[in-house]
Formats: sequence, structure tokens, C-alpha cells
Amino acid sequence: MINRELIRIKLVQILYSYQQRGSHNPDACEKELLLSLDKAYDLYNYLLMLLVEVSRMSVRMLEVHEKRSKKLKDGIRWSHKFADNRFIIQLESNRQLRDYCSEHELSWADHETFVLGLYNKIEESDFYKSYMASETSSYDEDREVWRLIYRNLIVGNDELADLLEDMNVYWNDDKAIVDTFVLKTINRFTENSTSTQSLMPEYKSDAERDFATKLLYRAIMGQEHYNELIAGTTRKWDFKRIALMDRIILQLGLAEIMTFPSIPLSVSINEWVDIAKMYSTPKSDKYINATLDAIAKRLIEEGKLVKEETN
Repeated sequence: MINRELIRIKLVQILYSYQQRGSHNPDACEKELLLSLDKAYDLYNYLLMLLVEVSRMSVRMLEVHEKRSKKLKDGIRWSHKFADNRFIIQLESNRQLRDYCSEHELSWADHETFVLGLYNKIEESDFYKSYMASETSSYDEDREVWRLIYRNLIVGNDELADLLEDMNVYWNDDKAIVDTFVLKTINRFTENSTSTQSLMPEYKSDAERDFATKLLYRAIMGQEHYNELIAGTTRKWDFKRIALMDRIILQLGLAEIMTFPSIPLSVSINEWVDIAKMYSTPKSDKYINATLDAIAKRLIEEGKLVKEETN
């Protein structure tokens, strides 16, 4: 699940904190990086479990409605369609999700008010009403309604964002990327999925984890050299006046360009420019782009850098 986009974001966060504290312990920095990546995987499982908890809430509310109707003898027959949704039953029985949440003590038990509020919003939504009113019943419909719930009511949910930020300082920044993986996971389920259906692994391969730790180490250990390269490219601008976030992004960008020759130059530069748009000043992306491009071209001309392509 953890991809290089998320790794780069984590590296910026960790290295910024590292330099702000004036730390001189790369090992501690690496430990913090890996912990924050683990927490991103916690978030992935926690958001999947949110779907399960909303479904459980729907069952409880259905029981309340049925008991009330029985007591009032109003003759209302409440639909079990949402409570019996085949996709969510699969997800609730998924061993990997249950074991992970149990082992890491991930629970929505303390946030029942939020879960109930989310369920009420689902009931009010047009796509839920359309699903419940449909005279057809298929697995694809069951899965699709949960995909719509996630896209429309969980992605971009400000109340949820505040709740997650209170739990973990990194989760708010992680959520946009993790949301994409939750949606991919929903789409991976089929009518034949069983309790052993695999969720996304924390790392697709050891290469991703190695990329994270190696890039962090090179960025820290090569800081002085990278700063010299940056200063040499921005002679008209006092190096100390460059925003700390810009220096960190440039430091990491240069570390990636010089450490991973198999990554095309344009890919590396574009990734760090995108991060500058997220974390730095409005003009930083153009500055980052121009500086990384100029340094890379100079190193290539001097024979100190070999890349698959230039930007």
C-alpha cells in the first residue's frame, strides 16, 4: 500500500522536524520515519473498519425501528437490504482486517457519536435512497453503494479529518493518499471473495521500504554537499534566506536524483515540485523546478550524474 508518493511526503515531514529540533541522530530519524509509515497503514485499516462500524450501526438502528414498530403495531416492514449488504458482510468477516485491528487496538468504540452521525448522512443521501428503492439486488449494487458512501461522505469529511488529526498528527496529511487505497480495496472484492480475501500489504515490496530509508540517510549525510550545490545555483540569493521547507525539498530532491539513477530525472523533479505546491510557498514550485533542473543538467554536463533522461 505504501507507495513512493506517500514516502516522499513522510520524508519531508520527518526531515523538517529533524532540522527544526537540531537533531544529530539519523538512526532516531529513521525510526521515526518507519513508525510514521506504519501509522499510515494503521489508518488504511482504521478507515476500512469504519465501514464495518457504520454497517453495525445500521443493524442496531434497524433493530430499534423494528422494536418500535412492533410495540406500536404500525405494520411497517423495515428493509434489511443495507444491513444484509453482501460486500460489507465480506469485509466484516475479513480475517486480515479483524486480526490487524485487534493486534493494533484499532477501534471506533470511543467515537460512536461520529459513526451514528455518518450513518444518518448515509440515510439522507440520494444514492442510498436509490439503492434501497431499487427492485433489483446484485453483488455489484451492494459494493457500489459502499464505494459511493466512501467517495461522497468519507473522502473530504472535515469532521473526520479533525477526529483523525487528534489521534495522530500525520493522519490528516496521509488521508488523501490512503483514501485511494481504500477505494481500490473496495473494488478488489468480488462476489466470490471469502474471509481470506487479501487486503493491500503495508509495502508492495522490500524495495519501497529500502527507498524510504536510503533516501532519508543520503539526504541527511549529504546535506552539506547538497547545500553547496544549491548555493552555487542561487548566487544572487543568500542561501540562508531560502525558506527551510524549500531547502528540505531541494535536499531530498537532490538526494533522490543522485542516489537512484533508475528513476527518470523528470519523474523525480515533478514529484518534488508537486510536494512544494503542497507544503511550501506559492512560488516555491517554480523555484524548486528551476533549481533541481539546473543542478542536474550541470552535473550531467560535468559527467558526475548519469540519468535516463533530462527534464
